[in-house]
Amino acid sequence: MTGYEIFWPLLAHVALVYGLYALLSLRRAKMIRAGKIARSEYRENRAEPVESLVIKNALANQFELPVLFHVCCILLYITQADNLVSVGLAWIFVALRYVHAAVHVTSNEMRYRSPLFAAGYLVLATMWVWLAVWMAMD
Repeated sequence: MTGYEIFWPLLAHVALVYGLYALLSLRRAKMIRAGKIARSEYRENRAEPVESLVIKNALANQFELPVLFHVCCILLYITQADNLVSVGLAWIFVALRYVHAAVHVTSNEMRYRSPLFAAGYLVLATMWVWLAVWMAMD
């Protein structure tokens, strides 16, 4: 390993966030063109149409649990615990975030979203345990 592998999943998550911002912009523009909302309504954002609200919510979700992911990855790097196990877990977490976001902005079915969120939650918890064990063993 070159030493920077833990940052690729971080960058992949950043790409997801930027992609969701782009999708939100496109969806909001579509809602304005369709006359479902006036551009000025987005200033206070109290009446967001459901078509763009689901994307806004998916985007907000990327700044909740994933914040702990970014911190964990940086700490894994600093403590040199960024090995095959932690990098693999990081990629799994990011893949789950992509699938979770895809469900969020399409069907938004909780029966799919909830297990995906729970799986990501457990993977991230495992990453934190890995970090703690690594530091305890060092």
